[in-house]
Amino acid sequence: MTTLLAVTGLEKRFGGVTAGKNVTFSLAAGEMLAIIGPNGAGKSTTFNMVGGQLKPDAGTIVLAGQDITGKPPREIWRLGVGRTFQIAQTFVSMSVVENVQMALISHHGQTRSVTGAATRLHREAAIGFLARVGMADMADRPVNELAYGDVKRVELAIALASEPKLLLMDEPTAGMAPKERTALMQLTADIARAHGIGVLFTEHDMDSVFGHADRILVLVRGEIIATGTPDEVRSNQRVKQVYLGEAGSQAALKARRQAAEVH
Repeated sequence: MTTLLAVTGLEKRFGGVTAGKNVTFSLAAGEMLAIIGPNGAGKSTTFNMVGGQLKPDAGTIVLAGQDITGKPPREIWRLGVGRTFQIAQTFVSMSVVENVQMALISHHGQTRSVTGAATRLHREAAIGFLARVGMADMADRPVNELAYGDVKRVELAIALASEPKLLLMDEPTAGMAPKERTALMQLTADIARAHGIGVLFTEHDMDSVFGHADRILVLVRGEIIATGTPDEVRSNQRVKQVYLGEAGSQAALKARRQAAEVH
């Protein structure tokens, strides 16, 4: 597989706290790579360094052969990185198709040159992206009338509208029912493989991780302790020890056991 993203030796410090230490991994086109770990492991820090929200103190991030280390989020987006968020980012007062049209207007650099009704621009293309996520039949419905699972599909269509090489997904199934989670992650995997999009995602729902990731990267205290296929990570003794030793309460222990699937 062709390497799409190469991350080498990333480090990030906040005062005396090291949130990322020698973080090194790669991601292939069409591959789903999950970043998991206990709270405070450095997942969000790593994710945000790749996305440009945080500038690393050391290391490099190379996307499709181009160094994007430390570039601002908008420039990284222009270079082919799309993103979805833990809380869906949509214009709730607009229709479904208008949300995607706005993304296309921005992608084509037309935000300052639109003189007529924006609703006339890129409608057909927007419908095409909605069809990819199974939302074309709801194109003219206001977003604020949709079920949350459908809003997340709209957000995915918005991210795809910029034709990304790499898609960053921050807790993509947060707030969703189990069936919705499975459907969204399978849809994402199908789209990624069909269009050669690399997907890097963070996720707390371990059914989504182990059911849909091609590989999993496990972070603890800013360092990678394991990388491998779901089966390899599930059977990794150090991963088991970290999750089982992390409980501060019976509820936390149960959650970690379920997360790591180490019964």
